Amino acid sequence: MFYVFLHALSASIHLLFLAASSLSWLWNKVTLTPTTREEHSKEEKHNSNNNNTIFKTTVFCSLALSVFSFVLCLFNYFYWYTSGWSEQNVSTLLDLALKTLAWGVVSVSLLKGFSFVLFFSEEEKRFRFSFFFRAWCTFYLVFSCYSFVVDIVVLSKRPIQYLVSDAVSTCAGLFFCFVAYFVKNKGHVNGIEEPLLNGDANVGNEKEATGGDTVTPFSHAGVFSILTFSWVGPLVAVGNKKTLDLDDVPQLDTRDSVVGAFPSFRDKLEADSDANAINSITTLKLVKNLVKSFLALLNTLASFIGPYLIDAFVQYLDGRRQYENQGYVLVFVFFFAKIVECLSQRHWFFRLQQIGIRMRALLVTMIYNKALTLSCQSKQGHTSGEIINFMTVDAERVGNFSWYMHDLWMVALQVVLALLILYKNLGLASIAALVATFVVMLANVPLGSLQEKFQNKLMESKDTRMKATSEILRNMRILKLQGWEMKFLSKITELRKTEQGWLTKYVYTTAMTTFVFWGAPTFISVVTIGACMLIGVPLESGKILSALATFRILQEPIYNLPDTISMIAQTKVSLDRISSFLRLDDLRSDVVEKLPRGSSDTAIEVIDGNFSWDLSSPNPTLQNINLKVFHGMRVAVCGTVGSGKSTLLSCVLGEVPKISGILKVCGTKAYVAQSPWVQSGKIEDNILFGEHMDRERYEKVLEACSLKKDLEIFSFGDQTVIGERGINLSGGQKQRIQIARALYQDADIYLFDDPFSAVDAHTGSHLFKECLLGLLSSKTVVYVTHQVEFLPAADLILYADLLNSGTDFMELVGAHKEALSTLDSLDGLATSNEISTLEQDLNVSSTHGFKEKEASKDEPKGQLVQEEEREKGKVGFWVYWNYITTAYGGALVPFILLAQILFEALQIGSNYWMAWATPISTDVEPPVGGSTLIVIYVGLAVGSSFCVLVRSMLLVTVGYKTTTVLFNKMHLCIFRAPMSFFDSTPSGRVLNRASTDQSTVDTDIPYQIGSFAFSMIQLLGIIAVMSQVAWQVFIVFIPVIAVRIWYQQYYIPSARELSRLVGVCKAPIIQHFAETISGTSTIRSFDHQSRFQETNMKLTDGYSRPKFNIVGAMEWLCFRLDMLSSITFAFSLIFLISIPPGIIDPGIAGLAVTYGLNLNMIQAWMIWNLCNLENKIISVERILQYTIIPNGPPLVVEDNRPDPSWPSYGEVDIQDLQVCYDPHLPLVLRGLTCKFYGGMKTGIVGRTGSGKSTLIQTLFRIVEPTSGQIMIDNFNISSIGLHDLRSRLSIIPQDPTMFEGTVRNNLDPLEEYTDEQIWEALDKCQLGDEVRKKDGKLDSTVSENGENWSMGQRQLVCLGRVLLKKSKILVLDEATASVDTATDNLIQQTLRQHFSASTVITIAHRITSVIDSDMVLLLNQGLIEEYDTPTTLLENKSSFAQLVAEYTMRSKSSFEKSVDH
Repeated sequence: MFYVFLHALSASIHLLFLAASSLSWLWNKVTLTPTTREEHSKEEKHNSNNNNTIFKTTVFCSLALSVFSFVLCLFNYFYWYTSGWSEQNVSTLLDLALKTLAWGVVSVSLLKGFSFVLFFSEEEKRFRFSFFFRAWCTFYLVFSCYSFVVDIVVLSKRPIQYLVSDAVSTCAGLFFCFVAYFVKNKGHVNGIEEPLLNGDANVGNEKEATGGDTVTPFSHAGVFSILTFSWVGPLVAVGNKKTLDLDDVPQLDTRDSVVGAFPSFRDKLEADSDANAINSITTLKLVKNLVKSFLALLNTLASFIGPYLIDAFVQYLDGRRQYENQGYVLVFVFFFAKIVECLSQRHWFFRLQQIGIRMRALLVTMIYNKALTLSCQSKQGHTSGEIINFMTVDAERVGNFSWYMHDLWMVALQVVLALLILYKNLGLASIAALVATFVVMLANVPLGSLQEKFQNKLMESKDTRMKATSEILRNMRILKLQGWEMKFLSKITELRKTEQGWLTKYVYTTAMTTFVFWGAPTFISVVTIGACMLIGVPLESGKILSALATFRILQEPIYNLPDTISMIAQTKVSLDRISSFLRLDDLRSDVVEKLPRGSSDTAIEVIDGNFSWDLSSPNPTLQNINLKVFHGMRVAVCGTVGSGKSTLLSCVLGEVPKISGILKVCGTKAYVAQSPWVQSGKIEDNILFGEHMDRERYEKVLEACSLKKDLEIFSFGDQTVIGERGINLSGGQKQRIQIARALYQDADIYLFDDPFSAVDAHTGSHLFKECLLGLLSSKTVVYVTHQVEFLPAADLILYADLLNSGTDFMELVGAHKEALSTLDSLDGLATSNEISTLEQDLNVSSTHGFKEKEASKDEPKGQLVQEEEREKGKVGFWVYWNYITTAYGGALVPFILLAQILFEALQIGSNYWMAWATPISTDVEPPVGGSTLIVIYVGLAVGSSFCVLVRSMLLVTVGYKTTTVLFNKMHLCIFRAPMSFFDSTPSGRVLNRASTDQSTVDTDIPYQIGSFAFSMIQLLGIIAVMSQVAWQVFIVFIPVIAVRIWYQQYYIPSARELSRLVGVCKAPIIQHFAETISGTSTIRSFDHQSRFQETNMKLTDGYSRPKFNIVGAMEWLCFRLDMLSSITFAFSLIFLISIPPGIIDPGIAGLAVTYGLNLNMIQAWMIWNLCNLENKIISVERILQYTIIPNGPPLVVEDNRPDPSWPSYGEVDIQDLQVCYDPHLPLVLRGLTCKFYGGMKTGIVGRTGSGKSTLIQTLFRIVEPTSGQIMIDNFNISSIGLHDLRSRLSIIPQDPTMFEGTVRNNLDPLEEYTDEQIWEALDKCQLGDEVRKKDGKLDSTVSENGENWSMGQRQLVCLGRVLLKKSKILVLDEATASVDTATDNLIQQTLRQHFSASTVITIAHRITSVIDSDMVLLLNQGLIEEYDTPTTLLENKSSFAQLVAEYTMRSKSSFEKSVDH
């Protein structure tokens, strides 16, 4: 009677719905006028014109429910037609018939958009279910749940179809209530979000737009799409058809994008710093964490349902059945638990990784922003290499930690659940299991602390190595010129050896941890079974199998525990490092009092200013400074080397810490640094520097900076892409672009730090006249200069004797006068215009070495720096093969696999033994005695543990050896690469391989390859066990495996390309960061920090985009594979319950179920490992790319080594020399023939781009001749080794270079000279006293790039190097450009004194540097225009005479004016 009432009530509910919907429809028909009806029909069309996933799912569900009810109604009708009718049967049929009608009406109403079910809410701008329909859904759900519970309670008395019907109704009710109350997709706003029921309205149009222009479908996906990860399907489909490019990858949702998330994150941080950190945990944060925790909890609970039911399943197979259809109920519960486990695990993993991507992006942004505000003192403590490591390694690691976020509390929960199941099965013996579990966990404590310690040391040593690597890459040209590269390679190798020491300790500790935990489940099960025998707990196969299944589930968290602990250790180290960096002192904002434009007539005012770079030093860098500069004044700052001129400008910029005094600056500033800082990118972008294009102003600036001619000769004009650090520009061009950038900014105050020294005499005077006296005539200008001729134009001259160097102003002027004395007899001649031709000297094409492929679409091919090469298509088998066979030719690999196969065989054997040797129930006689049972089990367990130990030790040995070999190979190739490789390869690409990729190869890849192989072996083991019991499983297994392989093949092309895109998108972040660090003072002086921060955020998002989609794609695949595994498992169970009792051993069948429960996990683990391996192996691929860079010419040719005394005369004979940088580029030197006689001084002059530097580069074989030859003392330089050549020549380069280290190893890196010789050289170059003042003398420290030495002092150190070397041939490449005239005279005097018998070749911008040469060579566009003695050339009114006259006229007139002052 009760059941009749239930069905009658259900029928009434559905009848009520049908009546209400009919009345509503009639009401509309009667009350609506024709006009309103038309409007209403339009709205209904609008309502129904939709194809959102959630909408489609809702319609599909209602329709499916209607069909299901109809089918069940027919089935029951025919069944009861033959077996007879009852009241219950009639009420059931009526109920099903009304259900069919009601749900049919719902589906039609949804499709037609009837307002009775669906209406548009104007206030909320979205579609909603009507109040009546929502109330009806709620009532329907409550009733269905009640019926379902009744069915379960009285299962034995009711037919199975009732249970099925009520289960389906409950699920449908849940779904409709969820959609009705929780789904809130808003109306369409600017094409970004679609209304709830119009979600994919412009899917058709999306094909026209590229993926890169659209926001990820994840942001507006429906419930079904999110549940099944279908939103990532279109991207996987595109990747399967073509090679994915960044344009195909959709933009991130604002919640995942750092541009959208950072402002709120920053606000929260600021709130945290104001309030107590505990108070900052908002409800929102808690809810978010609870969602992830809920998924983790659900996953854990679902995973334990299987082990809990195994005993019942074994008893059922043995024939002890509690009620009818118990088998089907067990199968349903097993299957349902698997589905819940799969869904919760997939979404839990996805959300965790999503958080990781956000965390990484936010940290990178914080580190970048901090680097922009660091004070100079803080910056000295952290080199650019270290800061880059914070970004590349530490932030990445913190992001990866998200994986392990919930592991610790989950281990505790899993242990508790496991113990409850064990207690149910084994009683008090479960206490032994608890003790064993704790013993295993405690064993990890010392290992964990050791791991943290080694990880810390490993990171420190990596920092030191990266610091040295980035410095060496920056200065590779000078290392090549001096022939020092192999010495510096050995320095890197030494640093790597220290790093490897810690790496060895780290990986072997990890191996021990792996052994402890792979052996843990076996150890726990041995202890537990032993305890059972001691206490006398009866062993039954069902209970034992349930216990073993529990141990297997416990195995995963215990396996992962070492990883988790190691990851926590690593993350803690990384977070400590990042937080200590973020806590460093910023540049103090109170140094400069900034006044708004026009608020004062004084531009710069300093009152009693005391400033010091090092606040701990007792002597301030600048003391008692009093200075007042009015608007529109020109102020010249001059003084000797190291007197504090640049420091004075840095004070005005606010870069130098203030000890006391007042410093006021009124208006905006523009700054031109002494060392040019240009960004890689187009020349136009460098000049505009974030400002809008004003064509008229832009043209004026180009004219004033003499850039027009240069741009005409560049193939792409101002669209030419500048290489990293301006590698394809000459020093003069870089300086002029820098001046153009400052001029274009239209600031109030201009600060020039000696920009005229890097350009030739004519260009210098043109710049001074056009820029300072022309465009900037009404501006405030402070300029540092060494050229006395620029002083008369100043309104105020500051003579810097700020470091008490003892030289007074008149001495400086006297030096200038002396330099001009040789030219006194000359009359002034008309100045000629500069022919500013392309400085092809450095314009190296990218076709050398590694060809950087894939020029971006908007930049024509032929640019110097191309987009980074990335392989396309499948990761070649050769990459895997190379990796596996690198160590010991791959000899140990078979042993590792053998150890794992033995481990798996022994594991299966031990479990098989337990299933066979224990009785089904207590009333059955056991086949073997208790002692035999335990002895054999322990023997098998010990054997399997030993195999794990062997395997883990061999694996780390192979991994360590491989990483060492790859590191050495790659670095040797990089150091032996020709200079053209470094010109066309931004250092970010090399650094990325040396840090991130090397890190991956060091610690990740061995485990990834191992894990994949081991999971494959485990999977084969499970399949073997399941097929052993029921070979019929293969009926499903084979098609499922085929589908699985198809899915994997379908997915891998997209995942692989996305991984490569991640690698390619990372280098620009590093490069932009490195550039920013080197140009912070320039960026700050223009107040452009916010623009650079935005660029960094955009680049970070560009990196996160492919990363986010990789995560989505992997879960998309895993979800589908999990579903396939669950179907296979369910089929196996159905097969087992269908076999009549007695045919199959229930114990062995139970074993198959035990293993089957793990099928999902192992298969997901295998796929995850394979995909991760595909992603990580790209690091090996990228390193291998750099192990096949073509080498430069040999360093030593053994058959043709010159005599130790060569060259004895120093005669350089150039014969028909033709040089071009690339076969498809024009010749730079077009057939030079001349002779530099031994012991004579030769000056080389010529306009910018005439080929001066190319000639010197060819002499040092940085560039090889196309034809012709250079003979030194009748020895062809192309026939000997590079080191034999370069070690016999000396050069003082244009850019003075110092390395981090000590004074001693800066002068003598090869350690060839004694301390006495070094002191002698220092005294000769006037640095002896300076070094003696320092605490460490020769061991006093030199900071990165020699930044604690002035530019002039660095140049003197370069002079010291050549004085030590005492070569027969000395080259000066514009060596005195950045020193004052007095220091220039000092250098010239020193060279005359100590190199009187040597051949000296000088390239100079100052005519005085070459006027006392024995010979002068004038080059013009790669040809010799004049070559004779200076006297002859001056008498002949030659081009050289014009240059001299121009310089003299300018200098003499200026000089006379300065004397009048």
